Amino acid sequence: MRVKICGITRVEDATYAESAGADAVGVVVCSRSPRSVPLEVAGEIFDAVGPFTTTVAVTHTPDPDEFNRILSLRPGAVQISHPFPAPPDRSSRVIRMIRDPGAVPAGGDALLLDESHGSGRLYDTVAARLLVRESPLPVILAGGLTPENVAEAIRTIRPYAVDVCTGVEIRPGVKDHRRIDAFLKAAGRLQE
Repeated sequence: MRVKICGITRVEDATYAESAGADAVGVVVCSRSPRSVPLEVAGEIFDAVGPFTTTVAVTHTPDPDEFNRILSLRPGAVQISHPFPAPPDRSSRVIRMIRDPGAVPAGGDALLLDESHGSGRLYDTVAARLLVRESPLPVILAGGLTPENVAEAIRTIRPYAVDVCTGVEIRPGVKDHRRIDAFLKAAGRLQE
């Protein structure tokens, strides 16, 4: 199972997640989230991971200028909730964040079903199953995932990938490396 560790605010957490086996690291930018970091810090975090770890800029900004500044960081993907068009040069893949499986926006490379937005609220099982079954795009499951429940979520929902934020934190934006290990192990990404 593919795993994204999201809400990264520190280089040491990004490099730890990468070394532990995460496929992607998410950094929140241009947001009111307590995990949002300045674009310069996001750039430092992205530069710290290797070429085989996907960097994801996560934003809820409605501002096209901010969106273009985010794209200038050249993340592997942008995770957005507003209907911006895909980058014309396709330098970054587009992950469309949705709350409702019936409201799938056009244009994108994957869908992330998340009603939580970093609050730790558990995903809706019925909505998640429906989206995975009906979507022509890969579906990433987020919302309330923890080391204790991710294996069951993978087994019952069968998403393309899982995304964790609060479930591996000590406090907003500071990751617990032992919980990252436990999450990756439960998701089948970490060997004993």
